[in-house]
Amino acid sequence: MENEEILENNELTLDELQAKEMKEKTKFQKILDHVTCFLPIIVGFIAILEYKLVPNVPEFYNPKPNTYITFLLILMGIFFSLYVVSLFLKRKSFFNTVLHKAPLTAAVFAFLILYDCLTLKSNYLLYPFFPWFNDILNAMIGDAAFLLECSLNTLKLLFYGYFSGVLVGLITGIICGYSKKAEYWVDPLIKILGPIPTATWIPLIMVIASTLFKGCVFIVALGVWFAVTTATMTGIKSIDKAYFEAAQNMGCDSKQLIFKIAIPAAVPNIFQGMTQGMSSACVALMVAEMIGVESGLGWYIVWAKAWANYSKMYASIIIICIIFTVVTQTLAFIRRRVLRWQEGLVR
Repeated sequence: MENEEILENNELTLDELQAKEMKEKTKFQKILDHVTCFLPIIVGFIAILEYKLVPNVPEFYNPKPNTYITFLLILMGIFFSLYVVSLFLKRKSFFNTVLHKAPLTAAVFAFLILYDCLTLKSNYLLYPFFPWFNDILNAMIGDAAFLLECSLNTLKLLFYGYFSGVLVGLITGIICGYSKKAEYWVDPLIKILGPIPTATWIPLIMVIASTLFKGCVFIVALGVWFAVTTATMTGIKSIDKAYFEAAQNMGCDSKQLIFKIAIPAAVPNIFQGMTQGMSSACVALMVAEMIGVESGLGWYIVWAKAWANYSKMYASIIIICIIFTVVTQTLAFIRRRVLRWQEGLVR
């Protein structure tokens, strides 16, 4: 009862209440937490020592060797800065976040040590098919202008294709979820196009489309449209009819039923469809760029591979991973902000 009164008076948030109810950590546990936070720094220094002290394969030429060390120091500096900031903040949630990320960050440094040992130090992973990380970083820096241009082209295609698919998918899903007559005509089209991978349509679309850019946008939008349409339809159909009946009794017209009842209730499903659509968009985008479009990071991978420049190829792959991770995490952040009430219920 006391906890409920506290929540009702908004004196403590749920996180603060849970933290208050938790047992106070012992002195040893607190020390262990700080040691865990320092783990990435320790493993990072081990990575530097391994890179400097372990001899390279004699026949390998490793130009600009300090690029990799600078990269390691930047990563270590970022994490150490976050740790220092967490010590000065009064909220423990930030420190707990740093503590939670520390083992994973240390594992990244450990992976870099292992990869360096398998490439530059032993050639167990044969060069040039597996270039060492310093070589990849130098290729990324040396071709930075071209990679930036390709990255912008990829983001442009992803933006147009994704949001076009989301917009059309929302309209289609809302109409079909609310109207059985519309569903009668659209549902067969969804069942035919849905199971077929979007990459299958690339040769046909690239021939029909007036430009390669428009063809790629259509390919990306097609997969997003299917995911968003299906999720939106499911969300609207799962709404209890009693809500619509109660709204109609209160004098709501069809427009109000859609925008005040149907769409807000289907928002969790809509975001689920948008998340699935983002995965489909990323896959379709890369395939389209590799096959048809003459720009973007997917095209850059094919171009670098054709010239047997595997360092540039891996550089492009790393940038793709970073871009898609940032885009996906941004979408997840927006979803958490919009659906804060849902996360509260789950807890």
